[in-house]
Amino acid sequence: MFTGLIENTGTIASLSAGEGGTRITVHLPSSMAARLTEGASIAVNGVCLTALAISATHFSADLAAETLARTTLGSLATGQLVNLELPTPAGSPLGGHVVQGHVDGVGTLLSLEPVNAASVEHTDWVLRVLLPQQLAAGVVPQGSITLDGISLTVAEVVPSAEGVVVRAAIIPHTYAVTHLHGLAPGAKLNVETDVLAKYAAKRPSAAQTIELEYLIRSGY
Repeated sequence: MFTGLIENTGTIASLSAGEGGTRITVHLPSSMAARLTEGASIAVNGVCLTALAISATHFSADLAAETLARTTLGSLATGQLVNLELPTPAGSPLGGHVVQGHVDGVGTLLSLEPVNAASVEHTDWVLRVLLPQQLAAGVVPQGSITLDGISLTVAEVVPSAEGVVVRAAIIPHTYAVTHLHGLAPGAKLNVETDVLAKYAAKRPSAAQTIELEYLIRSGY
């Protein structure tokens, strides 16, 4: 499990497709590599991967076809900045929210603008992302959302002809220590909606519950 609090950023060293599938290699800080073990999980732009071929400065991971189809990892370029997070040990403080690293879909960055353009190093930022319609049920105002691995609080959800537009506030620290400062409008972002919202959406309605209880009592 992850929390959406980005620990470090890394860069894409290579992305190669072979007969056995696609392998991604990421350059990461040595302090983080020292804590990574073969077969352990690591989140790259919010995608949970299994670390392989670990060195003092790099690790690799194999990308399944489902991962390539559902996330942005297959389109990353060499040298591109990515967000990295190691799993949260059991019993540790949960600083962000419950993040599984299981991406639901891909959104599009519409804008990322400073609240005070005269002080970009110290100002908050306003982020707006377009999500596909099928993710709308998992996003609620004041709820949590994960964008490229970053835990954010949803400030506003606005219906759009193409889906829903989510607005979130970015504090200066998050802007500085994640890859957000290098993104431009049009960038694609991995989206994981709140797991609690997913379960709530699956919860049967009151009418369905009554009907199920009736069928059980009737012996069906």
